[in-house]
Amino acid sequence: MVINGSVLGELAEQLRGADFDLLSRWDQVDRWFETWSTRPNLRTDLRAHLLALPTRQADAVIRQSRETTTHFAWCLRDRPDEPFTFWLHEYKEQRDWRAGYADSVHNHRYHFCTTILKGAYLHERYTAAIKPDNGLISATELLTATECPEGAAGSLLASDFHRIPRATNGTMTFLVKSRQVTPWSLSYDPVTQESHRHVPVESRLSHLADRL
Repeated sequence: MVINGSVLGELAEQLRGADFDLLSRWDQVDRWFETWSTRPNLRTDLRAHLLALPTRQADAVIRQSRETTTHFAWCLRDRPDEPFTFWLHEYKEQRDWRAGYADSVHNHRYHFCTTILKGAYLHERYTAAIKPDNGLISATELLTATECPEGAAGSLLASDFHRIPRATNGTMTFLVKSRQVTPWSLSYDPVTQESHRHVPVESRLSHLADRL
């Protein structure tokens, strides 16, 4: 879903050419991503990529993208034979956020690297205590709170817990994600102290008929 020779194509070729398993060496992916993300005119190049998408590819971006309670997640590249995907996150205005996604303490089913293309946000990292009986979160502890400006980049593993409690209006980020590491992710609401397990809908299809 990317034009050869584009800014995304360059990153994809580097990742495809890795002589190691990306999941086991995500620190190396992070180093490559940090170098790539500091290139001049990254926003301009990504804008040009989007404007040049043929209709068929633009339709594919729409089909594979989704809306969350805090942002729109645009899927720019997802090929079954590649161990990574590319995403653009478009954060909603703060007044339109609904509790339960980026502003909860959560982890992900995948490793990822991200950079802020436009805007800024507060990024918090946490430790999480997991209940042995049900695997949900019983408590969290704040480790760091960092104001991340435009151009900031970083990475998280699937085992890391974090939160974005606020973002300036118009914030947009680019992400490269690994394939699934775990079958689900966890979230924890620091206000209600409730924890939830999140299972992707596509993995539930095999059980759908049994639930009818």
